[in-house]
Formats: sequence, structure tokens, C-alpha cells
Amino acid sequence: MKRFFAVFLIVGMTLSLGAYLSSGSAQEQQYGTFHGRKILIPESSISRSGRIHTNYFFVGSRDFTPQPPQGAETPGSLACVYQLVSGPTGCPINTATNVPTGGVGAIAIIDAGDYPSAASDLEAFDNQFGIPAADFTVVYAGGTKPPVYQDWEVEEALDIEWAHAMAPKAKLFLVESVLCTAPQCTTDPTWQAVAEAGKLVSQNGGGVVSMSWGIAEFPQEVQYDKYFTAPGVVYFAASGDSGIGVSSHPAASPNVVAVGGTYFNRDGNGNFVNEQYYTGGGGGDISPYEPIPTYQNIIANIVGTHRGYPDVASDFCCTAIYLQGWGEVGGTSWSSPTFAGIVNAAGRLGKSSNQGLTQLYAEYGSGQAYKSGAFYDITTGDPNCKTGWDLCAGVGSPRTYKGK
Repeated sequence: MKRFFAVFLIVGMTLSLGAYLSSGSAQEQQYGTFHGRKILIPESSISRSGRIHTNYFFVGSRDFTPQPPQGAETPGSLACVYQLVSGPTGCPINTATNVPTGGVGAIAIIDAGDYPSAASDLEAFDNQFGIPAADFTVVYAGGTKPPVYQDWEVEEALDIEWAHAMAPKAKLFLVESVLCTAPQCTTDPTWQAVAEAGKLVSQNGGGVVSMSWGIAEFPQEVQYDKYFTAPGVVYFAASGDSGIGVSSHPAASPNVVAVGGTYFNRDGNGNFVNEQYYTGGGGGDISPYEPIPTYQNIIANIVGTHRGYPDVASDFCCTAIYLQGWGEVGGTSWSSPTFAGIVNAAGRLGKSSNQGLTQLYAEYGSGQAYKSGAFYDITTGDPNCKTGWDLCAGVGSPRTYKGK
């Protein structure tokens, strides 16, 4: 059977996290199953008022093992599906082993908490999949090492491993921040970390910043959109894992490329069949606070007077990561660094997110986004998925380095 049919009724429900994440539970919880394996939501991914959350979940178990999990997507299998490298027909996970070799300038990842084994974990991930060694630096926002937050270490491993896998020649920075302790926080990690990340990328030849965390939109968010405007930097953010109609910032910012989540369908032989959205998957919404940016005038008939997102999408379930052992996770926390790395490896450094988004929507408006083969239009998986831009996956998922 196709992998999709084995999990659609289960996973479509399993990953409808909106109602669960709004429950306010402070404990890790099981939420359904996937191929007979548990889906576990870590405490850091539980949304609570005024606190940013991560956007990942464990698949099967949160225990890490000596060998990569069977059936989890790899850098080679994803790069093959997205036509970034050559590979065998069907891009089977076990035999699609060619990995990207590009990358320019710099990539900065922003996360909360120290990650002591970051360099050695990244090296182990690279060695497993034949990825060139990273030019990797950990930076403490404000100059002080933050404490370790266990759930955020998983986030950090996912972010640095996949951003580097997609653009191994780019300099890689992990900017670590403290968690906000105020009763109501407008960012978490800190704005200082966001500013530091933009500065690092700008000073190292330009490139991209990826933010895999999010917070429910708030009226004052427009005051903070200025933080995503460092020269020569394109910012990316996860749109969330709670389905359509659940808002998230910084993904909602007009100065950020919002990355939604999709799913690869594979047949019984492991061959890629197609890519789709499904109800309760990656996040999508129309912002109640951010006015429609000029570049989205082409979709004003859909979004009205306010910013719609995501802009693009990438596979979000499920992948292997290394954190002193191998585990399997999913979420738009995977989608954001993956897409950011793909754009970096395309080599056409943008002056700003606004420039990049203006180009994207111009290509969409002219019809070239699909005609050129640069993007795949996600039209199935939920009634909201339509031909062209939609709240499921924005313009769509990547194909080749064209238009990136």
C-alpha cells in the first residue's frame, strides 16, 4: 500500500495539533500514532499564551538509538525528490544518497538554550550522509552562555543539521539565547538574538536566517518586524504545525518567508509518488494585524487586506536527526531550515526578504513558478488546497534551484 493510505486517517488526525496545543498542558503528551508508533509532543512545542514554542514532534519515541531510524527521510532522499541532485528513479530513501554540494555566504539559526554537543552531533550527522564538514560557530546572544533547555536541544540539532545538509558550503552560525521569563513575552528567543543573527549573516557575505519557533500573533507584532531587515539577509520562519487558521509570528511578518509543511507519499517499494498537504498539517493563516504587503497584491482576492501565509512549503514528516544518537522527528521546524538552506545553495543572494518575496510572487503572478518547474503546486489533502496559492502551502514546494 502507499505509505499515505496507511497513515492518512491516523496521521491526518494525529498531526491536527491545534486543539491539543491550546490545552495549556505543561507535560509531554502522546497524541495518536504513526505507523503504529507514538507521536509525542514535547513540552517546548505546547503553545501557551505569551510564550514562543518550538514546532516539532517526536515520532515513535523520544529515545535516541545507535542507528538512523528506518523509513525516515534523509538529506539525499529529500534532495532527490526536490530535484536538487541526481538520483534513482522514485528517490527511494535507502538508495537516494547524493546530497547537495552548494552554499554561499552564511546561514544563521536562532534557538534558545545552550547545545553543548552541537559540533560533535553535526559532525556525526554529516559523516552518516556524506555531507562535507561544516564551518560552524556557536554564538551567545548578549555574550553570555544560556542554560541548557532539553527540548530545545532537539530543535537545535534539527535546525543546524538540515540547514547545513542543504547548503554545506555556507558558513553556519547557531545563535543561542536565553528563554524569556516574563509573564508575557513578545519573543523567545530574544530580539537581541534575532539582531545578532542578522548582523552575522550580513557581515559574512549575506545569506539566510532560519527561525523554527513561533508565537500566536499579537497586536504589537508590527513593531518588531524591523528586526527582520538586516541588509543582504533573507529570513525564514516555520508557519506552525497546528493546521489552517492558527496564527504564528514571526511567520506572519511581511519581512519573513513563511514555510509551511507538506508530506511525501511513497509506495510499497519506497518510491516517491507525490507530495500533498493534509488537514491539521503545517500552519496557514491570514494575519489579523499585518497589512497585506505589496508583493501579495496578486493574491488580494484570496487574502483581502492582510498578509497571508505560508509563502512556500517543504516536507515536514518525518526525518532523521542526530543528538548523541539517532531519533525521528517531524514538524515545520524541519521545513524552515530545509527551505532556507535550499535558497542559500541556489547562490543568488537576495538583498532582503522583501526582494525575495517580491520575486516569488512575481513569478507566481506570471505563471512561471509552475511553468518553469521551480515549484510544485500542492492541491490535495484538505478542502482549502486549491490550484495556485493557498493557505495549505503558499505558492508550493521547491523543485530545482530555479526561482529561489
